[in-house]
Amino acid sequence: MNALPSHNASTGHRDEVWTEDRIRALGAVTDLPTAARIFGLGRSLAYDLARTDQFPAPVIRAGTRYRVPIPGILTALGLPTSSDLTSSAKRSVDHHDGIRPSDHDERGEP
Repeated sequence: MNALPSHNASTGHRDEVWTEDRIRALGAVTDLPTAARIFGLGRSLAYDLARTDQFPAPVIRAGTRYRVPIPGILTALGLPTSSDLTSSAKRSVDHHDGIRPSDHDERGEP
């Protein structure tokens, strides 16, 4: 039998279990109320913290909306983030160790 989340009167939401996988499944960014629930914060407090640059993760203001990058949430929670958006099978251009002098002739031309 699965237990249903209990209702939290202080936030008005059901107590939610936010696992690392569930947070990552949100995509690249999420809205401020969702990020607040991850941190166990109420909506009103989250907006106050965002306005004063005190939210526990970096917040991006886009017009009248706030967006919170998922890597910032993971970092604030002490969870690993992936700094490279390319798959492990493809090296990105910022991997300078992959460029060898033999790839260029002596004049520096390709």
